[in-house]
Amino acid sequence: MKTPHLIASTLTLILGALSVHAAQIPAGVKLASKQELIRSNGSEPESLDPMVVEGVPANIITHDLFEGLTATDNEGKLLPGVAQSWQQTAPSTWVFKLRQNAKWSNGQPVTAEDFVYGMRRLVDPKLAAPYGGTFGPFLLNGADIVAGKKPLTALGVKAIDKFTLEVKTAFPVTFLPELVSNAQLGPAPKAIIDKYGKDWTKPGKMVSNGPYQLKDWQVNSKVVIEKNPQYWDARNVQLTRVSFLPIEDQNADQKLFQSGQTEMTYEIPPGSFAKLKNTLPQELKTSTILGLRYYSLNNRDRLLKDIRVRKALSMVIDRDILAQKITADGQLPIYGVIVRGVNGASPTSYDWAAWPMAKRVEEAKKLLVQAGVKPGTAIRLSYNTSDYHKKMAIFMAAEWKNKLGLSTSMDNSEFKVFLKKRHDGDFQIARNGWLADYNDATTFLALVQCGNTQNDNFNCNKNAEELIKQGNNSNDLAKRRQLLTQAAKLVMDDYPLIPVLQYTLPRLVKSYVGGYSLKNPVDRYRSKHLYIIQH
Repeated sequence: MKTPHLIASTLTLILGALSVHAAQIPAGVKLASKQELIRSNGSEPESLDPMVVEGVPANIITHDLFEGLTATDNEGKLLPGVAQSWQQTAPSTWVFKLRQNAKWSNGQPVTAEDFVYGMRRLVDPKLAAPYGGTFGPFLLNGADIVAGKKPLTALGVKAIDKFTLEVKTAFPVTFLPELVSNAQLGPAPKAIIDKYGKDWTKPGKMVSNGPYQLKDWQVNSKVVIEKNPQYWDARNVQLTRVSFLPIEDQNADQKLFQSGQTEMTYEIPPGSFAKLKNTLPQELKTSTILGLRYYSLNNRDRLLKDIRVRKALSMVIDRDILAQKITADGQLPIYGVIVRGVNGASPTSYDWAAWPMAKRVEEAKKLLVQAGVKPGTAIRLSYNTSDYHKKMAIFMAAEWKNKLGLSTSMDNSEFKVFLKKRHDGDFQIARNGWLADYNDATTFLALVQCGNTQNDNFNCNKNAEELIKQGNNSNDLAKRRQLLTQAAKLVMDDYPLIPVLQYTLPRLVKSYVGGYSLKNPVDRYRSKHLYIIQH
């Protein structure tokens, strides 16, 4: 929930009575007797531990299994979660009142201490959670704890009593209520984790507090969740079972959908959008979302540490052709790290983006000559197994070959292996993508900030860091926007990555699946808000 000003003197938000938590079923709609959903989920989740998950497929599942202080509906609107109200008592202090009927799936109450433990666990250097260095810095002392400079007990979270949580932030964070809707900042069951260790996420051992609990997990086959009878709002949850299939091949995904074996795809095959729009107009759902498709450039690499090489590689990519002919699914060409529609900063671009391609290629060739890069030089492009990403990779390689004479080799691997390689810096150029975790520019700036755990480019611009710091500490929203926009431009002038497209979200959804909204800006569709219509 966004307040009009960064400082709100004792503003209490009690949303429970104002918002509808459950799936909103239109009058006259009859529900099917069997409330079960089978959906494709893109890839095998790297984990189901809410503090450890990073990829979108894993996050989709964990947001069904776990619930944070707040939550979002399927239009992306903020709702109360475990917290039924919250209050900003000082510029950097928030107090959350927890509902007393929130329970874990084993019947134990969800308490403020569960959130303290969960947030401390996120920033614990021993866990090395991918989001530790992304969300941690928003919390008081979080960055120092992630860096091993302060103890976990220094984190700005405290249980005032059993059902009251105080959160202190490192600077005024107006969007904190939206931020804490992410499962990474949610509660964790300490007794269960202490008992089972890493095995606590296995079926029969996991204890969760969301609308669903884990029933089955067959690696590379399916994850099955079932309705959690202990959930505080269980009576309004319609779907009793959801099965997630890790299907990486978009053509196989579409065939399963069309044969009736699944009811929702993860993506559609590249180049199929126009045909599906004609053949399945009622089932093709698409909208522009707050997401960025880009390629990380390893700024530590011997070849790519030269800014002239990075600039040349970016200049020659024809994003218009990529959007219109290759992906052909309504995505928008983009030249900066900030996407259209995000709060807190404006998109930036490059002067050369308006040049004719011939002029861009001529300039890029000069840059490579200056950098001592000869035609035929080899570069390596990595991506995770997917027809979609393969088609994009082939296009990128062709652009660099035909326009710059560079020879690109391809390296693909399954998603969770690919994630590790990217974080480890085991690549030259790597396919990347980011969907906003909350609607603020800082979610995208995380991709290019010094030392951030989501910065796979390994770049660092100290001047931009200072601008971001100034912006986040400003009480003037217009000034903050100006500073964060300036920071984004300053970073992108270093060419740490190659932004190419702003995401659209085209997928196939059966017409009898109710509750799916095209207004959702962050692709977070909780099963709690879906239902099966009689058909």
